[in-house]
Amino acid sequence: MLEMLLEILLSAVPIIFAVTLHEVGHGVVAKWLGDPTAAMQGRLTANPFKHVDPVGTLLVPALLLVTKAGFIFGWAKPVPIDWRNFKKLRRDLVLVALAGPGANVAQILFWVGMVWVADGLRGSGRGLAEAVIAMAQVGIVANLALAVFNLLPLLPLDGGRVATALLPRKIAITYSKLEPFGLVIIVLLLATGWLSAVLNPLLQGGLHLVYSLLPG
Repeated sequence: MLEMLLEILLSAVPIIFAVTLHEVGHGVVAKWLGDPTAAMQGRLTANPFKHVDPVGTLLVPALLLVTKAGFIFGWAKPVPIDWRNFKKLRRDLVLVALAGPGANVAQILFWVGMVWVADGLRGSGRGLAEAVIAMAQVGIVANLALAVFNLLPLLPLDGGRVATALLPRKIAITYSKLEPFGLVIIVLLLATGWLSAVLNPLLQGGLHLVYSLLPG
């Protein structure tokens, strides 16, 4: 039981921060570009309790895990963005959307660094080193999966936001009307395996690249 609890803790910490800092990234870049909405609501913090969505962050992933659905899907509470505060709307919407996956890439580099640090501790603190490496492996996979998944051109994902901002106005307006059905579409794609067929090669390629940066 103790070993199981430790394993859950080592997995939960990097996953929670992967989701949390993803949202913080959106809010930080929005503030840089002139929109203080997220900052005013206290959302520019690494405190996960500020970002937890009871359904998306806790209930849905737990149900998928318990039912052995074969995939884990979840989300945090989106940071509030007021696009009316942006000076260059299309450019700023793209930058804010990309900031979330960018935060995940930064965390991947952090966890790669932690593996190097832990590898140097193997001789003097093997137990600690193994725990850090196990946590780092979860952090790398979780952040890569979150970044790749969110870059898909589907609303309400970040890739969908980028696509909407870059498409011609008339097409973008039509495309944006799909957003209310976005979550249903994503769940259906996940359940049918079509999304996995797209994501798995991208994830495998990304992991191959990241693991090439780790100590041999």
